[in-house]
Amino acid sequence: MTLMQLYYIITISKTGSLNKAAEQLYISQPSLTNAVKELEKELGIIIFNRGGKGVTLTNDGAEFLLYAKEIYGQYESVMEKYGKGGSYKKKFAVSTQHYSFAVKAFVDMVKEFDMSKYEFAIRETRTWEIIHDVSTLKSEIGVLYLSDFNRKSMMKLFGSANLEFHHLIDCKAYVYLWKNHPLANEPSISFAQLDGYPCLSFEQGENGSFYFAEEILSTNEYSQTIKANDRATMLNLMVGLNGYTLCSGIICEELNGSDYKAVPFRDDDQNQNSTMEIGYVVRKNTILSKMGELYIASIQNYLDQNGRNDGKNSLENR
Repeated sequence: MTLMQLYYIITISKTGSLNKAAEQLYISQPSLTNAVKELEKELGIIIFNRGGKGVTLTNDGAEFLLYAKEIYGQYESVMEKYGKGGSYKKKFAVSTQHYSFAVKAFVDMVKEFDMSKYEFAIRETRTWEIIHDVSTLKSEIGVLYLSDFNRKSMMKLFGSANLEFHHLIDCKAYVYLWKNHPLANEPSISFAQLDGYPCLSFEQGENGSFYFAEEILSTNEYSQTIKANDRATMLNLMVGLNGYTLCSGIICEELNGSDYKAVPFRDDDQNQNSTMEIGYVVRKNTILSKMGELYIASIQNYLDQNGRNDGKNSLENR
């Protein structure tokens, strides 16, 4: 088995066609077919189903593709770090919960590179999709949070997906709302004060559960709830309906503007505050690319630079 054969498999799976893959690889279709057959014989599996409309992965092939992507991705990372470079466009992608600081760090990282030589992607998406994206190498890094409530279940999922979690910052819950909300000027806000205002949360899809919720204290019972799919819609709902969400308190006014505020959540006996441990996941035993290293450094630098010295968290994540 060679790296070239792995690259052939990856390219064929992307195009869904031996002919199209051969064109992209600048080799003849018979040569490509023979290379695949030799690899299948060596491995003792069938990787592709061949048909009149192209090729599709078998179950064995789909599993092998994950390993092929991981091995070839590591090769690219090593060559990027130690080689003289190649003609291909290097790729880097991040999947993240809806954190503006994650987008800000991505912007800062991208500015350090010639964008004509790279393919960058950032996906603000659902929690389950973050795990899936990193597990399947669609993204190199996934940004999300753990709490006492979801930690056990999430760590089990990380283990099943061959991921490892790395700590970035701990923060308490904040109430995030429009600056002209009736409660915006309160020094802190209790759960009782929020009754009568709609609680906003990000929709998690068919795989959604309390464990995947982006908002802390997701198991509380709210009199009014509205789910949204993107950050812009949630901000509009805050203005139009005096809605609010519970978050980490990490703000990036450069991206979100100054029309929103984060007010500390005041807990009580029935509604205890909880710590959010924000961090990132990567595939186990992987070497971060140069972009990945710089991205994590950019996030950490932002979190370090925007903290207060009085022990309170001045940051805000929506």
